[in-house]
Amino acid sequence: MKEPEFLLFASDAELAAYWGAACIAAALACLLMERRRMKRAELNRVGWMPWTGLFLALAVIGGGLLAAAVPAILQG
Repeated sequence: MKEPEFLLFASDAELAAYWGAACIAAALACLLMERRRMKRAELNRVGWMPWTGLFLALAVIGGGLLAAAVPAILQG
C-alpha cells in the first residue's frame, strides 16, 4: 500500500499534530456518546462503556500532542 504524500514527507511535529487532532476527534465522539447515554429513554438500561473517562484521557493526550506540535510547526 502506498503512503500518501502528505504523510510521507511530514515532520515529527506534523505527525504529532495529526495524532493530536485524531485524539481530539475521538474525544468529541466520546462526549457525544456520553450525552446520548444520559438522554436515553429507559433509565434502567445502564451502559458499560466509560465514556467520560475515555473522553478525559483522549482530550488530555490530544491536547498535549497539539500543545507540543504547534510551536514547532509555527517555527517552520
